[in-house]
Amino acid sequence: METEHEIHVGNASESSLPDDSIDLVVTSPPYPMIEMWDDLFSRLNSKIGDALEREDGNTAFELMHDELDAVWAEVARVLKPGGIAVINVGDATRKVDGTFQLFPNHSQVLQGLRNRGFCPLPDILWRKPSNRLTKFMGSGMLPPNAYTALEHEYLLVFRNGDSRRFEPGADRRYEAAYFWEERNEWFSDLWTAVRGEIQELDHGDLRERSAAFPFELPYRLISMFSVYGDTVFDPFWGTGTTSLAAMVAGRNSVGYELESDFTGVFEERVETADDLSRDIIRARLDDHREFVREHDGSLAYDSNQYDFPVKTSQEQEIQFYEVTDVTRDGTRFLATHEPYSE
Repeated sequence: METEHEIHVGNASESSLPDDSIDLVVTSPPYPMIEMWDDLFSRLNSKIGDALEREDGNTAFELMHDELDAVWAEVARVLKPGGIAVINVGDATRKVDGTFQLFPNHSQVLQGLRNRGFCPLPDILWRKPSNRLTKFMGSGMLPPNAYTALEHEYLLVFRNGDSRRFEPGADRRYEAAYFWEERNEWFSDLWTAVRGEIQELDHGDLRERSAAFPFELPYRLISMFSVYGDTVFDPFWGTGTTSLAAMVAGRNSVGYELESDFTGVFEERVETADDLSRDIIRARLDDHREFVREHDGSLAYDSNQYDFPVKTSQEQEIQFYEVTDVTRDGTRFLATHEPYSE
């Protein structure tokens, strides 16, 4: 099996992708009203910088989301009917013109995609690891002016329209199935055990400008909502965490990124994609074997590829593919995958 991973430097709102060419969108946009993104938004629209300078937070907030809405319009054009889009976004807290308040980014994104004809599905909250010693901001022990600290973000899940991509029983879904116990964990609406970055970004100011989300987020989401050979699109590509996860998961990917510096970082990250893919596969297999030990005698089906039982007949065809080689061809990375055997 081979997968292809394209990188485009430019604004995703003006992509060259064909209509209905994408199976899954997994992305994390810059969060409006988080200060680290002020310069980016101001470069996209000078009126945003003007609003921030005069401390008009509400206007800046709306204008920033107008920039994101232009990308959501493109997502609606390129995502196949029935395709899934998952947007990782956090709300912002900020003092503007002397007033501390929350800017609800998740609700703006939710409404923006609903306006584009997307059908919202149940979302997921994931709790970010925090080094904060206190769980509040404000006046300490004196009511009423302390505020809870934001330690979660949203994974907003949408289907493009009201149809589904696959008919029941479609064969190509079975190799890409997940284990029963993974289903129970992954499809919970609260994720509290998401690990941090598997590969660290060590590039000075690029680290500050990327705000990369943990590898496990896109890897889980890609495993949950796509099958082998699907194409995953990230319109806010950053350092390519979504593309790396797609490569490890045996899917194709396309990314758009405004800053060309990040493409060099991705080239370094894919150098160890083969080892990373094997580590991920071994971890999933080891976790399942532990599940088998804890439920000895209650699993009625045998895996057709591996030496363990599984809970349901839908898991019998599970086949993992490891990355064996990655080559670069201009702005594309080509990965070769082989069935993983022990």
